[in-house]
Amino acid sequence: MSKKQFFLGIFLASLFGGIIAVAGVNYLSKQNTATNFTDKQDASLVNWLSDEKFTIPEGINFVASAEMVLPAVVHVRSTVTVSGRSRGSDPFEEFFFRRPDQGPPQQREGRSSGSGVIISPDGYIVTNNHVIENATKIEISLENNDRYTARVIGTDPTTDLALIKVEADNLPFVRFGDSDRTRVGEWVLAVGNPFDLTSTVTAGIISAKARNIGILRGVENNLQIESFLQTDAVVNPGNSGGALVNLAGELIGINTAIASRTGTFNGYAFAVPSSIVKKVADDLLKFGAVQRGLLGVQIQDVSPELEERLNKKLKVSRGVYVIDVNANSGGEEAGLQEGDIIIAVDGVETNTVARLQEMVARKRPGDQVEVVYLRDGKEKKTKATLKNIAGDTKIIKREVPETLTFEEVTFEDVKESVRQKLRINGGAGILRVESDKWKKAGAKPGFIITSVIGSGGRYRINSASDLAAVFEENPGEEIVILGVYPNGQEFYFEVELE
Repeated sequence: MSKKQFFLGIFLASLFGGIIAVAGVNYLSKQNTATNFTDKQDASLVNWLSDEKFTIPEGINFVASAEMVLPAVVHVRSTVTVSGRSRGSDPFEEFFFRRPDQGPPQQREGRSSGSGVIISPDGYIVTNNHVIENATKIEISLENNDRYTARVIGTDPTTDLALIKVEADNLPFVRFGDSDRTRVGEWVLAVGNPFDLTSTVTAGIISAKARNIGILRGVENNLQIESFLQTDAVVNPGNSGGALVNLAGELIGINTAIASRTGTFNGYAFAVPSSIVKKVADDLLKFGAVQRGLLGVQIQDVSPELEERLNKKLKVSRGVYVIDVNANSGGEEAGLQEGDIIIAVDGVETNTVARLQEMVARKRPGDQVEVVYLRDGKEKKTKATLKNIAGDTKIIKREVPETLTFEEVTFEDVKESVRQKLRINGGAGILRVESDKWKKAGAKPGFIITSVIGSGGRYRINSASDLAAVFEENPGEEIVILGVYPNGQEFYFEVELE
């Protein structure tokens, strides 16, 4: 190539480059006259962050899980009848000494709300016991705004779980997952209705497993089970009873509590693991009551504090120390002794009391468990047959209260747990009130009748049948009905029998 041809090539290249640059400027200038922002943005920017390059992998995509679960998480509204003020320790006495200006006691309907999870297409819903406790009416709202009235199948205060049901078919539901396979650090979603904001989804990870936070102390017979999944997914009041699910949309827990000094989310939330939820729900469905298998030992976590209290070295840093063994228990029959350190049940490590309780809580009376323990530093194995609170292996059936319907008002026997709580010998609870006369008199669902004053004197009411006998003995008379609400508030009202 000659020198002349070389310089000609450079000139032509420069000329064509200038023409292209001028054309580009003119093109972009014309685009600036676009009449909408989409055209302006498309003309001015090259989107290097395209959807294809930044699509979230399916394994950590929250969208699919949320779409599966949202239709099956419901809003639960509970109505509880409460009294506005006290009427004194003896309502009978107050009846005769009521001041002329003293009006009737004010009553109101208290309401609480939470969440629940549909677990079968025929309308069974699991929620927290504290969401529906002492409720006289339970209303359920689905994500699509369909609404139902629910009835209680059974409750278990020891795990703070309850099973309720609506009459419907072909409902969406959430499948149970395996909480045992859930790992610390795994992504999870919390689905519920915080602050009455329906169908809310938050995301987080499993922060810890088998947490005991002491919120169920003082429940029936001190048999509470706390082995919570801890998560940092945002959970607030109203989330109680809602779903904790994995990214496959499987139920791995029921959200139950938050760790908070303010009443709102402070970084930690706790859920009952699905291993316990499924066992409790199955028991309530089949028997109406939870079948609790007990090992019959008093236990405490191994710790330096325990060693100091016992004044001896345990030679292990983790495990469950047996403080005492109950007489005639499954643990005693299996040969467990004070001082043994339980380290596994059915092949699963039990380094804490919470984990041991969780493993045993999955069983029913009569079931056998393999227990691995240390005695004097040597590992031993034994098989223990679990028993119930009565010390045998019989199935405990739910207490079915006797009911009575009179003048469109339905009464029922008071449950043993309620009698113990209120320290009363018995009574007849008002289940439903459909009579306008009784409503105007002051009868409310949930009120427990403990005595009646008629022409024949004062009658103690220990059951619905006692109440029926009083009604039969006092036809056409005006009677005074005295009793108490589930919150301990005493009350009375007058009604004329037909």
